[in-house]
This record gives sequence, C-alpha cells and structure tokens, in this order.
Amino acid sequence: MTTDTERLAHIQRNPLYPCIQCGKCTGGCPISTISPHFNIRRLIYEALNSNGEAIAYQHESLWDCSTCKACVKRCPKKIDHTDFLVSMRSVLVEDGQLPPKIRDVLKSISVRGNPWNIGQEKRSEWAQGLNVKGIADAEILYYVGCTPAFDPRLQKVAMCLATALTKGGVNFGILGNDEVCCGNEIRRMGDIWSFDALKEMNLEMFKQFPIKQIITTSPHCYNTFKNEYPELSVDIKHYTQVVHELIKKKKLKFTKTLEKTVTYHDPCFLGRQNQIFDEPRAILKSIPGLRFVEMDRARERSLCCEGGGGRMWIEAHEAKERTATIRVQDALDHGAEILATACPFCILTLEDAVKSSGFEDRIKICDIMELVNQVME
Repeated sequence: MTTDTERLAHIQRNPLYPCIQCGKCTGGCPISTISPHFNIRRLIYEALNSNGEAIAYQHESLWDCSTCKACVKRCPKKIDHTDFLVSMRSVLVEDGQLPPKIRDVLKSISVRGNPWNIGQEKRSEWAQGLNVKGIADAEILYYVGCTPAFDPRLQKVAMCLATALTKGGVNFGILGNDEVCCGNEIRRMGDIWSFDALKEMNLEMFKQFPIKQIITTSPHCYNTFKNEYPELSVDIKHYTQVVHELIKKKKLKFTKTLEKTVTYHDPCFLGRQNQIFDEPRAILKSIPGLRFVEMDRARERSLCCEGGGGRMWIEAHEAKERTATIRVQDALDHGAEILATACPFCILTLEDAVKSSGFEDRIKICDIMELVNQVME
C-alpha cells in the first residue's frame, strides 16, 4: 500500500456503506467521553467520502480506541467498527506512523514473544513450587497468557487458578517457557502480519500435543483462540466457565466465609463480545457470606475500563479521568467493598484508578479467583 488510493481501498474493504450516520456508535462510545477527538462515526464518514487524498487514517486519535465493541452492539446496521479501525491502524503500522510505546510493544512481541519485554526464560517462574505439569503429560492446556505470567500482581491470579484446578481434579498442564503471545493485542494494534505469524506459531505448537481443551486466564486470549483461530479445533474455555462447573459438581468446596459486599465488572472481551455473563456471577454468589450487588451498567452495558486495544501501553488523557476511575466510582456508589472482575487488564487499570483516586481504604480490586482462593478448602 504505497498510495492514498491503495490505502483507501484497504480501509473500504470493510462493509461500511450501510452506515446511516445515526451517531449511536459515538453516543455509546466510552472513549468519546474522555477523548473529544475520537469519533468513530466521523472516521467512517471520511473513509466513505474520501477521494483517496488525506484520509482518516492520519488521525492520531485512532490509538484512543480500546476495541470494546460497545459501538458494534449499538449499531442498527451491524457494522463492525473495530475491524474498520484495525484496518486503519494497519495502514499506520505499515507506514511506521505509530506511537513510540506501541512500536516498542510490537517489537517486544515479535522478538520476545510477549508485550512486556521480558525474557521468555522467566515465563513459567510464577508456577514454582506448585508442581504444575507440562502439557506433554495432560490433555487440558492451561494457557496462562503474557500478563498473568510476567506481571507480579497477576501472577497471584495464575497461582490461585492453578491451585483451584489441581484441587478440582483437572488434569491440566502448561507450555511453560515455550508459551508465546496469542496475538490479541498485536492484531488490535494493527500489526495483522505479526498476528498471522504468531497464530501459525501457536497452531504448530499446539499440534505437538494431544490437547483437547484450552483454559485461559484472560478474556482477550479466550476471544482470540475462540474467534480468530478458526483452524483450532479444540474446546476453548475461559476459567470462569471451568471453575463454575467444578463448583456445581462439588469438586471445589468452600469452608470459609467472606463477609464482604462485592460487585462485578464485566470485561468487554468476556461479556459483551463473548456473552459470558452468568458464570462469573454464579461463582461469586456461591461464596459463603458474600453479599453480591449489581451495578447499573452491567452485562452488555458494562463500562469499558479502557485496557484493551493497546490502551494498556498508552498514557491516559490528562484533561479528563479515565473510564476505569468512573467504573470504580460506580462500584463505590453501589456500596461495594470489593470490585471483582475476571480479566488481567481490568485488574491493572482498575487498581491504578483506585490508587490515583486515593480510594485504597475504601475499595479493593480482586480477580474472582483470588476470592475463591480465600474461601477454598
């Protein structure tokens, strides 16, 4: 793609013509409330009406989108705005017109197999002392994911989940230091070529083992394997689905109580994009002593924390608060002492919001598995 006309053709390959410019996408966009320059409706209009000259792909605001798909759910014409936006980002990536931090992340994934620029030899350190098997000795793969594997805060979640799976009698194994990124974020940042390479690498690796099921920590990994690896013919589960079944079958027993008021934040990639709403809530409601409260903006209407689509690596807008801060306030307004979720990115963005707002003594952010671990036998 070396000319504006070729770039325009690449962008317009998305089915945009049904757009009636109703504005429902922008009206429901959480990012538009904090980034006045980001307007997905306007970007579609410019792409449709451009003559091939200076078109919308030049907008810096393209990096503001978290790819939460709130716009897609509201669109009466079923346009996939995020695929359109990824196409525009891919033009920027090919031209080298991208923020330095995004460039660093893309390079880290290509060179090190993860976005955190940490050596692969450290990927399985979280599992030390847990006696977790390698996948060669199991049929169920626990795909840990980059952030739970490397981030000290999220390593605790991986440890809690591995412990629960073991106590529940699940015959699982991990790839250890051979695990590499699933490619979810690299694709949404527009590097579709590196995503394809990662996908092929993962598919070849999975073929080496008799894997019948993959369990993920992250909804982002779950979404990628389930919806963007069509060649992958194994059962894909998010951990909340598996843990919910273990509780139903009484393979996990709770012997302690948790006398706390808890609400739940639906991660965009788990709830809105994959319709997994009930299992996380069922797990929370099964915890003895826990008082569950529902926020107004829940399930399909959940407010994006702004952690997806590469936003984890882009600085917040200084003029307005982040959506994660608004979300924490939502939880406080409903009397919650704990805001639970089931996504590594949500944990990090929400905890950052708690700290920056000075709410540490009022509310805690927890992954569901951390709460399960507190009451588990």
